[in-house]
Amino acid sequence: MFDKMIGFIGAGNMGSAMIGGILTSSLATTGQIIASAHSQATLDAIRTRFSIETTLSNKTVAERSDILILAVKPSKLDEVIPQISSSLKHDCTIVSIAAGRSIASIEALFGRDIRLVRAMPNTPALVGEAMTAICANAAVTPADLADVQKLFDSFGKSEIVPENLIDAVVGVSGSSPAYIYVLIEAMADAAVADGMPRAQAYKFAAQAVYGAAKMVLETGRHPGELKDAVCSPGGTTIEAIAALERGGFRNTIITAQRACAKRSHDMSCQNAPCARADAEQEPDDTTD
Repeated sequence: MFDKMIGFIGAGNMGSAMIGGILTSSLATTGQIIASAHSQATLDAIRTRFSIETTLSNKTVAERSDILILAVKPSKLDEVIPQISSSLKHDCTIVSIAAGRSIASIEALFGRDIRLVRAMPNTPALVGEAMTAICANAAVTPADLADVQKLFDSFGKSEIVPENLIDAVVGVSGSSPAYIYVLIEAMADAAVADGMPRAQAYKFAAQAVYGAAKMVLETGRHPGELKDAVCSPGGTTIEAIAALERGGFRNTIITAQRACAKRSHDMSCQNAPCARADAEQEPDDTTD
């Protein structure tokens, strides 16, 4: 169990999902978590749900926290950071989950040396199945980083990555639940067209996706190998795969995901100088 105070500035969907995961895993007690939010109604709901301390004061949270999680929208960092910068403990580890805000841009807002971790979780945190990428500045110690990773592992899985991969992370996990929801919806539509009731179709499709993902994670086998194992010669599955290939399924996924990553890169460039040139962002555009 942690022996540190964990503070949340922002207690919306992602903040509350993180609080729930930390408490459910018994990583910390209710007395070790404090949260602030702009709305008293939000704080009342969080306090009722989790029995943690809440406050309207971001400064109070900053003063009390050993690990401070900035769970606010990216645009709100410009407002929040000046409020709290002078109130932080000298050894506080700050964790930002704001998309499109680089380590350098956040450091600039504080205007002094800080221990800063940038994390990119996704919305399945709400059901304890997040995938989170974590990167840190040079001031963060290995012990600090291990503590932060324990927090994110309490409601899913995490991996430490270099910051230059964050745009790829946004494409492959940050935004990708939406791609899967479209896939599930399309699968269900096909089942409905073949006569299955809508609610039942969603259940069949969602469970199939969940089970397939679990097979990849738990068996360690290559997705292509698992696909081949289902495709009997002359059978139904290989017929479906052939139709997907004719429709450009694989290329459509790659193109969409890279468009997502490029948008993430462009958003970061709006807040700080780009770490990579466009040619480095999309190397395949100049080769054949």
